[in-house]
Amino acid sequence: MSKILENRSLNMNRRAFLSKTSVGIGVAALGTLLGVNLFRSNESGIITEAGARGSLGLPHFAPKAKRVIYLFQSGGPSQLELFDYKPQLNKMRGQELPESVRNGQRLTGMTSGQDAFPLVGSNFGWNQVGSNGTHVSELLPYIGKIADDICIVRSMYTEAINHDPAITFFQTGSQQPGRPSMGSWLSYGLGSTNENLPTFCVLLSRGTGRPNGQPLYSRLWGNGFLHSLHQGVQFRAGKDPVLYLKNPDGMDSLGRRRMLDKLAALNHKQLEEFGDPEITTRIAQYEMAYRMQTSVPEVMDITNEPEYIYRMYGPDAMQPGTYAANCLLARKLIEQDVRFVQLYHMGWDQHDNLPSAIARQAKDVDQASAALVLDLKQRGLLDETLVIWGGEFGRTNYSQGVLTDANYGRDHHPRCFTIWMAGGGIKPGIAYGETDEFGYNIVKDPVHVHDFQATALHLLGVDHEKLTYKHQGRRYRLTDVHGRIMHDLLA
Repeated sequence: MSKILENRSLNMNRRAFLSKTSVGIGVAALGTLLGVNLFRSNESGIITEAGARGSLGLPHFAPKAKRVIYLFQSGGPSQLELFDYKPQLNKMRGQELPESVRNGQRLTGMTSGQDAFPLVGSNFGWNQVGSNGTHVSELLPYIGKIADDICIVRSMYTEAINHDPAITFFQTGSQQPGRPSMGSWLSYGLGSTNENLPTFCVLLSRGTGRPNGQPLYSRLWGNGFLHSLHQGVQFRAGKDPVLYLKNPDGMDSLGRRRMLDKLAALNHKQLEEFGDPEITTRIAQYEMAYRMQTSVPEVMDITNEPEYIYRMYGPDAMQPGTYAANCLLARKLIEQDVRFVQLYHMGWDQHDNLPSAIARQAKDVDQASAALVLDLKQRGLLDETLVIWGGEFGRTNYSQGVLTDANYGRDHHPRCFTIWMAGGGIKPGIAYGETDEFGYNIVKDPVHVHDFQATALHLLGVDHEKLTYKHQGRRYRLTDVHGRIMHDLLA
C-alpha cells in the first residue's frame, strides 16, 4: 500500500511540474524531434501546429532535390521485356539455364520444383533511343523518347525474393514490417513546406496486366515508430479523396472550428497531466484535417487543366484512380510543395501469360510516366524534383511453367533488375550497370536497395547515416546498417 501511495505522490509531483512548464515536457520533446517553430496560437488562443521544419532543422548540405515522386511498380516488372536487352536469350530460347550461371541461387517455391528451366528472351522488339543509343523496349515508346532525360539503372539487386518482404524492404529499408517508410523518414527529417497539405501523400492505381495481383498494405506508407504525424495520407479516387475529411451532416465550418478549439483545449489539459507528445501530434492532425477541407478539393480538381495536358498524359488522365490521373495529381501536389508523393501501380506480377499481360501493363504507364517528366521539365520543376520509377525485384530469364512459341511466364528474380530516375540532381541520358549475357547476374556496378536509398537521401541534402531515431534502445535509420552513395549517378 505504501508503495502505491509513493508512486502516486511521484506522479502528482510530475504533473505539478508539467503544469508549471506551460504545455509541458511532451511539447519540448516533440519540438526536439520535429524542429523549432512548430506551434502558433489561433484566434481563440489555442496552440496549433504550424508546419514542422523537421528534426534536422536544415538539411545536412545543400540539396539538389526538394521533392520526390516515386512511381512504384508493384509486382516486379520484367526487365528483360522492358530495359535489359539480351539477344542471347532469343538465340538460346528453350535451352536449359546453365548451372554455372544459376550457381545454386535461391528460387521461389513456384519454380523450385520445375524439372527444367528453359531460357526465354523477349517476344518484343527493341529500339535504340537517345543520344547514347540506349536499348528500350518497343513496349515503352514514350519513355524511349525521354531517354536523354532519365538515368536507367540496370544493376539493381535486393535480398528478398517474395513480394511482401521485397516491397517492405524498398519502402522501409527492412524486410520486417514496423519500420517507417521513406516518405515518413523525410517528413520526420525535413518536415513540411505546405501546412495545408500532408508532407507525404499516397496514390494507388490498379493496372490491366494482372488486375487481381498482389495486394498492397497501408503499413507500406506507415510511420512505424515515428510519430503518427509522419504517416502517408492516402488520396482516393471519387468524391471523398480523404476519408472522414468532410463535416458531418448538420455541422458547418464555423461549428467545426469551435469543436476543434474545445477539443484542443481538452487535449492540452491531458498533455499537461501526462506529458505524452503523441497528444500534440493528435492536435496537429485535427488541425491539418481542418485545413485540408479546402486545400484537398482544390488540388484534386483536374478539370481546369488545359486540353494539351490531357493529351500529354493520355486518354486515361480524365478517369480518376487511373495511373495517368494519379501522375497528373502528383504533379499538382508537387506544385503545392508536397515533399513526397508515392504512387503505387499494381499488376506487374506476371507468372504466366506474360507477353499479353505486360503489353497491357506497359501501356498503362508508358505515356503518363513520360508525360510527368516532360510536364515537370516544362514547368521548371524537374531540376528540384526526383522522379523514381521501379518495382521490388525483376523476373527470371527462364520460363515459369510451359514455354510455347507465343507464351511464357517469369518468376521473381532479386539478383538483377532495372529502375530509372530523373531530375533532382540525377545524371540524365545514361544507362548504368550491366548484367551478364543471360540477364541473370550483375557483372558491373551493382546497386543495392540501401545504396539506392542512401543516394536518394543524399540528393535531398540528407546524410543517410545521420538521419536516425532512437527506438527501444537502438538508433534506427532508413538504410539500416549499410548503404553507399552512388556518385556515378549524380549530375
